[in-house]
Amino acid sequence: MSRLLLSNAYKRKPIPSFKLHHAAKRFASKGTSQDLESSGSPAFQRAVELEKKFGANNYHPIPVVLSRGEGAYVWDVDGRRYFDFLSAYSAVNQGHCHPKIVQTLQEQSKTLTLTSRAFYNDTLGEYCQFVADYFNYPRVLPMNTGVEACYSTLKIARKWGYEVKGIPENQGRLVFAANNFWGRSFGAVSSSTDPVAYNNFGPFLPNMDIVPYDDVQALEQHFAAHADTIAAYMCEPIQGEAGVIIPSETYLQRVRQLCDKYNVLWIADEVQTGLGR
Repeated sequence: MSRLLLSNAYKRKPIPSFKLHHAAKRFASKGTSQDLESSGSPAFQRAVELEKKFGANNYHPIPVVLSRGEGAYVWDVDGRRYFDFLSAYSAVNQGHCHPKIVQTLQEQSKTLTLTSRAFYNDTLGEYCQFVADYFNYPRVLPMNTGVEACYSTLKIARKWGYEVKGIPENQGRLVFAANNFWGRSFGAVSSSTDPVAYNNFGPFLPNMDIVPYDDVQALEQHFAAHADTIAAYMCEPIQGEAGVIIPSETYLQRVRQLCDKYNVLWIADEVQTGLGR
């Protein structure tokens, strides 16, 4: 694990995600005399108790029990309406129960449930062509989740490093920006600087280095020191989990230039920020 690559001069202090969560929790409780956990209705209490008793303790939800949604709104089990500003971390930016999407889902469910990639189907090719043409991409690999998307790009980069760049076998390095977030897998936590993400999950994957975000000098120093073995640099153009951190105006242009200079692939992790989100 290469967390020591972080410079002592690295002073950026983004808003940690747990602080954002607590702020949201206080907002959700605002105007009540007691915490929602202790003053909720029987329906609220039952839902919370069942989840706590039978569900794995891998999250700390805001004390609101949602039951339905429409457009930008969601309702809890007691009929209170909220704006859904979280939108499932951008996965529901299109709104809840969008009628066109619901209709398409219903029609498809009556036609064909699922096809393995062991077969061709009559829709995937058209979808890939549409996305490739829309974004001017040569090829498209659809994914279910962000961590799968990042894992796939990192594997492609490693293979490119060995087969095209000529990195010696099993020496390929991957470089990440500090305060990144791209999932909870072993690969993701091996590249994390968040103790909540990596504590008690070691040992970590090797050859995964970390440099400060928005620090061109640190990035170039690391590229220069390991020029022959670095396959890729992955960063979020705008960091999300770190607290919505926007880099300096020329940072991304300099990243592109440095990657070209040192023959390193640049992976732009836009799982949260893509499509204008």
